[in-house]
Amino acid sequence: MERSPASRLGIVSLDAEGNRRDHFFGELVAQSAGLSGAFAARGVKRGDVVMTLLGNRIEWVLTLLACWRMGAVALPCNTMLRRHDLEYRVAAANPKLCVGEEALLGELPDGVPEVMTMADVARVLDEDLPQETPAAVEEMEPEDPALIVFTSGTTGEPRGVVHGCRYLMGQRLQADHWFGSRKGELAWCTTATGWSKSARNVFLAPWLTGAGAVIHDGRFDPAERLDFAEALGVNVLCQAPTEYRMLARRAALRPLPALRRMVSAGEPLDPETIAAFRQATGLEPADGYGQTETGQVTANLAGEPVRLGSMGKPLPGIETRIVDGELQLLASSTPTFFSGYLDGERFEGEWWQTGDLVREEDGYLYFEGRGDDIILSSGYRIGPTEVESALLSHPAVADAAAVAAPDPERGAVVRAIVVLRDGREGDEALAAELQEHCKAETAPYKFPRLVEFVPELPKTSSGKVKRAQLRSEARAPS
Repeated sequence: MERSPASRLGIVSLDAEGNRRDHFFGELVAQSAGLSGAFAARGVKRGDVVMTLLGNRIEWVLTLLACWRMGAVALPCNTMLRRHDLEYRVAAANPKLCVGEEALLGELPDGVPEVMTMADVARVLDEDLPQETPAAVEEMEPEDPALIVFTSGTTGEPRGVVHGCRYLMGQRLQADHWFGSRKGELAWCTTATGWSKSARNVFLAPWLTGAGAVIHDGRFDPAERLDFAEALGVNVLCQAPTEYRMLARRAALRPLPALRRMVSAGEPLDPETIAAFRQATGLEPADGYGQTETGQVTANLAGEPVRLGSMGKPLPGIETRIVDGELQLLASSTPTFFSGYLDGERFEGEWWQTGDLVREEDGYLYFEGRGDDIILSSGYRIGPTEVESALLSHPAVADAAAVAAPDPERGAVVRAIVVLRDGREGDEALAAELQEHCKAETAPYKFPRLVEFVPELPKTSSGKVKRAQLRSEARAPS
């Protein structure tokens, strides 16, 4: 006899120590309803923005569900963001409420009217305490805003990308044809909260296919990752390319009895890593491609052989073309295409220019590089301007540029080329000081792992840094 929807497993949560708790849909519905009441009591209404500073924990899932129940707009923020990053997001999105972990809320700037800590959420969810009256369920239109995700820019600050409600159900396309989980299975997408892939694949994609989802609020450990996946009986594993590379180099790869599909996205996955998994596990990570604005666009499709080094084919129904080497897609063919930017700008054209250079062979697409200066490192997309701004705020720095340098595990790392002020001398101690300064000024994943000192930066006659020249000189860290 088939179980009722309320009694089906929705989430398996692991804490930092690996302790497991199962959450069933009946519980998730009731708790998110109660949380929506707590939001309403704090003044949150339809269309208001609710910000999160939460890791991969059940409170993050419940917060997003509560938002979508009451018509509020979820703004998940990466837990590594620092005050400067958060100041920009608060000013741009004007959130009514922030739900966050106590240890992270110290970075929250002024300007957020209401704050809920984990202790506040626990009181709302405590069955022995008076329960909040749930907020009314709002009837939403496809274009009504549901989610904001900030994406790194290349010439300025990150931009807030607004997705409508249709984005949520639109994930069914990639869930069926790329992610590949099935009814009754367990899927684990390991990406950190705050990225577009987390909102769509940590729990949405599994649920849309009838599967349960795993969330783990802990640091990545290669050996532990495999042990957890085996112990839980994970059927579908979705990781960043960096995690696959680290597993291949630092863990004893082995077949996992329940695991039948692995997928990857965020940056190109090298053929050598795919081959290592094929040899050790009999499975090949299936690469895919998408952007914050577009959602998933291409994939090594479920049920088809993985093409080594390829980001796959366009998902069924999505139309793409290559113009002067750049991948473009027909916006109207993409069910997860964004509604617009927070500043009100909307895409009114027909073909979206991704800025990514690709080549095509036998219908499969291969990533050739960015057409701009974005840095892809460990699945993170880092705008050089953010790193340069952090460097320039140090009193020793007169000028600075940030570019990508190749790295065997992370794909690329941030390389900083620094011109010092008169009287300052570049050495290892100052390089380390600048690295720590960047970690304090902006999210730690953006800090430059390579710091080089030069008398001056190569620039054009109009004063622009010749980033292409700097990239061509990049070297991998020793």
